Amino acid sequence: MKIKVSSAALFSRLTSINRVLNSKNSFPILDCYLFETQGQTMTVTASDSETTLVTTVELIESDTDARFCIKAKTIQDSLKEISDQPVTFDINLDTMEIRGKYQNGKFNIVGERADEYPAPHALDGDTVVHNIAQSTLLSGINHTIFATADDEIRPVMTGVYFDFTPDSLIFVGTDGRKLVRMTDNTVKSEQQVGFILPKKPANILKSLLQKADAPAELSFNEKMACVKTPEFVLTCRLIDGRYPNYNSVIPQNNPYKATIDRAALISTLKRVLVFSSQSSAQVKLSFKDNSLTVSGQDIDYSTSAEERIMCEYDSPTINIGFKGTLLLDILGNLDGSEVVFQLADPGRAGIITPAEQKDGEDILMLLMPMMLND
Repeated sequence: MKIKVSSAALFSRLTSINRVLNSKNSFPILDCYLFETQGQTMTVTASDSETTLVTTVELIESDTDARFCIKAKTIQDSLKEISDQPVTFDINLDTMEIRGKYQNGKFNIVGERADEYPAPHALDGDTVVHNIAQSTLLSGINHTIFATADDEIRPVMTGVYFDFTPDSLIFVGTDGRKLVRMTDNTVKSEQQVGFILPKKPANILKSLLQKADAPAELSFNEKMACVKTPEFVLTCRLIDGRYPNYNSVIPQNNPYKATIDRAALISTLKRVLVFSSQSSAQVKLSFKDNSLTVSGQDIDYSTSAEERIMCEYDSPTINIGFKGTLLLDILGNLDGSEVVFQLADPGRAGIITPAEQKDGEDILMLLMPMMLND
């Protein structure tokens, strides 16, 4: 069989789905892409058995429908340095010899039969379907994925929780020390239902979703989820388990509020952290009379630092400790020029929100305090 395709178009599609592949696979066939031609369209699939990503590329010419596999590294390296031009593939489906020919050169590679390539998991049984703007999914994942856990002690906390309610779609990420809850009021559900999206497919979606209001179809059941857009289809296995009651850990009454310039606080924290304990990364925040004093020290090395920045604060003096690196993570993942700290006492979690929320969004970030020595 023969197919002709734009080298740039094919390479771009392969690059977009390559991040699904693992460096080591239990099945050698998963080192390959699956190519399927039908008419003038070619479908390309990458899978690690848990997550499958499918994309399509339009062909210039094709003389038959077929299925075949090529090792991902081989085909990508073959196309990487070829300028944008038509490439013709002559594929012998009996011997799996593949000859590539372009304007001023050619190459020979060996493919694999598609028979052993695993079929994508189907969403069977009761399936919930929602049409959601890609920008909504992207914003929810962007704001929460950094807060998810990295260890496998509690697997349910390693993914992003999607909580559909009659009033909104809520994205949640937590590792037990920090928590992010982003509520989008533009998405509503007839039933209260949710799922936990693993970190790997969440990161893949981060790279593929558009910031525009282009549509995406999100369907899921108890075990699987699928995201369809005009450019790709991602199917993945969900994390099994019950997600913690995230609302129960969010303080309902933090009466002391401070409004602070976000960029100024980030710069201050970075400077003070240099002199703080490298093991604990603790910083002390002292709010008093429209000012915030950020301080840190390392007793073992007799180093310390203190900086004062102006803020809007007219409540009683409060001193509270936080892990500075986690606070930087939170500030770096918030939008806007100013943030609001909501506090109650040194032993209760602090709530940090943007001073101005976007229309239809409500973002809340929570950070557990550290006990101060003084």
